[in-house]
Amino acid sequence: MPDKKRINLRLLLVGTLALAGIGFLIYPWVSNQVYDLGVNSQKKNYINRVHTVQAGTHDALDDLYYYLQSENERIYNTGQASLVDAFSYQQSNVDLAQYGIENNCIGFIEIPSINCEMPIYLGANTENLKLGAVHLTQTSYPIGGENTNAVIAAHRSITVNMLKDIDSISVGDLVIVTNFREQLHYRVVGCEVIQPNQTNKIMIQPGKDMITIFSCHPYGSTAQRYVVYCERIDADTTYPLPEK
Repeated sequence: MPDKKRINLRLLLVGTLALAGIGFLIYPWVSNQVYDLGVNSQKKNYINRVHTVQAGTHDALDDLYYYLQSENERIYNTGQASLVDAFSYQQSNVDLAQYGIENNCIGFIEIPSINCEMPIYLGANTENLKLGAVHLTQTSYPIGGENTNAVIAAHRSITVNMLKDIDSISVGDLVIVTNFREQLHYRVVGCEVIQPNQTNKIMIQPGKDMITIFSCHPYGSTAQRYVVYCERIDADTTYPLPEK
């Protein structure tokens, strides 16, 4: 092969490898941008849907709120005896479609310190975990209140802003939960690594209003769980949903 053709072939190979390397480097960034845009759009649609349901002659969301309150009381009073690791739960005990909410999405969780916002789905199944965070059945629903602890789990995905950086969350960080009724504000009060069967670590603490966030640990492994504990702040302050 003439030298010129060999040089051109080498240049083509180098160029192809360079483009592949650049693509590999920017793919997570692009995926994050696409995911974040999708979550923003989904949240706007969710809030618009909530306002539409609220504007009806009978507000089904009031019924949902009081039902979930009663469920939270039942969960607390029964001592969460059947609580196991989050990923053991595939289906939810509540069908939000009966109350006008689609896809069993009960709200959104935002962690500004790690640039993370995700929808929260009822039911810790594979499909929901691909889309965002999931609520752990047999823990409190994320509507706030005394004697509650809503446990929320998500993957540590490298390609989208889920909980990849969960171990960068610090005590004092703000966490915001937006549900179908209002926004709830929490502060991180502690972080630790636990074993999957240490369910006593994620149970309701009497008298407290909490959410607990967790994901697999260490990164790339399912051996342990990295847990972030959050307590409600300004519990007497109402943070209404944004307008349409």
